[in-house]
Parts: sequence; C-alpha cells; structure tokens
Amino acid sequence: MRRVEPAAALVGDIAVPGVKGLCQRAALLAAIADGVSEIRGFGHAADTDVALDAVRELGAGVSEPSPGTIRIEGVGLRGLRPPDHPIDCGNAGTLLRLLSGVLAGQEGRFVLTGDEQITSRPHERVAIPLRQMGAEVETTNGSAPVTITGGSLEPTSYVLPVASAQVKSAILLAGLFAHSGPTTVVEPVPTRDHTERMLTSLGVRVRREGSEISVWPVESIPPLDIDIPGDFSSAAPFLVGALLLVGSELRIHDVNLNPTRIGFLDVLERMGARTTVYDRRSSGGELVGSLGIRSSELTATTIESHEVPNVVDELPLFALAASMAHGISRVRGAEELRAKESDRIETTTEALRGLGAHVNAESDGFWVRGVPTRFKGGLVESRGDHRIAMLAGIAGVLSREGVEIDDPDCVAVSFPDFFELLDEVARRDFVPEES
Repeated sequence: MRRVEPAAALVGDIAVPGVKGLCQRAALLAAIADGVSEIRGFGHAADTDVALDAVRELGAGVSEPSPGTIRIEGVGLRGLRPPDHPIDCGNAGTLLRLLSGVLAGQEGRFVLTGDEQITSRPHERVAIPLRQMGAEVETTNGSAPVTITGGSLEPTSYVLPVASAQVKSAILLAGLFAHSGPTTVVEPVPTRDHTERMLTSLGVRVRREGSEISVWPVESIPPLDIDIPGDFSSAAPFLVGALLLVGSELRIHDVNLNPTRIGFLDVLERMGARTTVYDRRSSGGELVGSLGIRSSELTATTIESHEVPNVVDELPLFALAASMAHGISRVRGAEELRAKESDRIETTTEALRGLGAHVNAESDGFWVRGVPTRFKGGLVESRGDHRIAMLAGIAGVLSREGVEIDDPDCVAVSFPDFFELLDEVARRDFVPEES
C-alpha cells in the first residue's frame, strides 16, 4: 500500500525512462545483428529487462559497461538457439509478440510464456499470420504458452482485422526471414511505427503506401548504435498532473515525439492544454524533443475509434483529465482496453468513481462528466496494472485528502521510479481545498 498526498502544483525539470517498445525492439534486432550493438538510454523496467534476459537465453551476449548503456553481441540473422526451458516474457506482451515474429525465422522449437496476465491475453492474432507464412505456431487455448517451430518462411500479405502495432511488427520482423519479398501488412488505421523506423535506420528496405506497409528480406543486419529517448507514455501522467494543478510549470526533457505515439498530446491540446515543444531533433529515425507544460483550463472532447490506436495507453489518463474538464467527454471504439494488463475500461471507471469522479463504463469505452474541482480522495486498487497505479498517483496529487494505492509496486513494469519522481516535483507547501 502507498499513500500519495495532495500537492499544490508540479514544478521542475524531469526526464523519464527510455521508450519501452524501442528498448525491446533494439534488444531483439541487436541479438540477430552481426557484431556488437550499443544501446544508450536503455530504460530499465520489468518489461525491458525481460527482453535482455530473453536474448541472453537465446545465445546473444549482453553487458552493461555503464548505467543505461547496453552492449549486445549479436549471433547473426538466423543464429538464435532454443534454450532447454521456456522463455519467460514476464508481463511484456509486446516482447512475446515481437519475439514470435523473430523466432518464426529461426531453426528449432521455442516456447514462450509469461506471468498470469500474459497467459490470459489473446495470442492467436499473431499466430494466424505466422502460420500463413509457414511457421508452426501452437497457442494454449488461444493464449500463452506459445510454441514456435521456425524455419523457411514464405512472404505474405495480411490484412489486420484489428489495428495492432504489436501484430504488425511481428509480421514485419518475420518478413526479414522470408525467402523472397515483400511481406505486406495492411492496417485499418495507422498504428505505432517504431519497427518500421528502426528497420529503415538499419538499411532494411521498408515501404509504406497508404495503409500498406511492406518489408523485404535481408541477408544480415548491421549492429545498432542508438540513443533511446524518453517514453511519452511515461511522461503522460506528469503532463496531465501539471495541466490540472493550478500554478504548475513542468518541463520534461528528451521525449520521443513519434507522431504515432503522441496522439494524446493532440487530444489534450484540443481540450485547451497549454504546451510547448522545443529542442526538436531526429535520433535513430525517431523524432525527439522536450515538453513544456503549464496549468490549463480544459474542456470536454470525444475520442473516436480511429484515434484509439495512438492513444490507447493514455486512455485511463484521458478519463482523469476529462473528469476535471468542463463538459461531457467520451471514448468510443476502445474495446482493446479490455485485453490489456487488466480490463482497463472497468479498472479505470472503478478507480475514478471510487474517488468521486463521474465516469461510466460502456462496452467499447466510457463517458465522463467533468467537474473542474479536486477529487475527495480514497482507495484505488491497481489490480496489478501499472497504468492504473500511475493514474492513482496523479489522482493523489489532484485530490483534497490523498489517495491510497493497493499494489503500487506494479509500476515497475514500465516506470520503477515513478512515485519517487512524482515526489520530487510535487510542491506541497500549500494545498487549496478546491482548485
């Protein structure tokens, strides 16, 4: 249990951990590269450390010569070898799905498993296209453990029934091993394109035409030399807290600004958020910059289904922001939330309603009647979901009486130092009863 007390404002300069998905992708590609890769700014968390463990168990050499700098000695494109035990992906669904695509092109039989949450999430959505390419993939009642017998792969063209960057990436990574090309994925709406950008930076032929993304097979991959920027999803809780606490002025440095990742920033700006982006630059094919945030009066908005893929991780935070905005806000077409670490439609609405917010669940999202005053406070059960625990932490600084959080340590999945960083920027010299 952890208690987060109210704050008057969030003030200061911070940096957040490296993009989780980039850390995982870099580790996987470095493992099948020729030579030694260097990954700087690696964000250590449960979901990223299991990626390092996985590639180590598959035969790659992993070292950390200085904090946050990872060196991986690759084994070559088809050099991964199955260990004599299942590979534990922990709580990292992204790792399990992307690794499935890489292992589909290796020789041998590999078993991927994970924690209780992972073994209850759907994995047939990745297995189906990989089978179409020629890999043998067995799931356990549609979930993990997943058994993959890789080998010779055929290129494919696959239409995603549901927009998913993880499934898209698994197919594109498998396409690297096809005997000819291209392998094409057609997505219903654009999703995160970290995989495409990283492959392009490594010299892989990648083409996007409208909703079609194609990749061509390669003979080898060069070693990576990459700096990982801060994760926007880790910056987002601080962004929301600073917007809603009057008098806040916060700067978040070196954040990934990939256009497919910052849909939530666009949503907040149309709600009236006062934000600035400065020090823009490109690094490793990714856009990077720093965010300046000042407290703002927000008005309601609606997130439609076509926007969901690029804001899906931040939808619980959207509910929090909407609960203190003027008017009624809605989220539609977000059924995917029910298949996350928890059923995030239910856990979000339960958490915020328990604190006094006016939030109501629907089958594909929720609606929120905003009241621009502080929450009373109370208890939030995170249900082992790191996004809900961070939501509760920000709700705590926004409350009048503080918030108790059950199982706060689950933030270690993506952001182990979240609460410590929140304490650093929370100014608690004076807290008004109502904002």
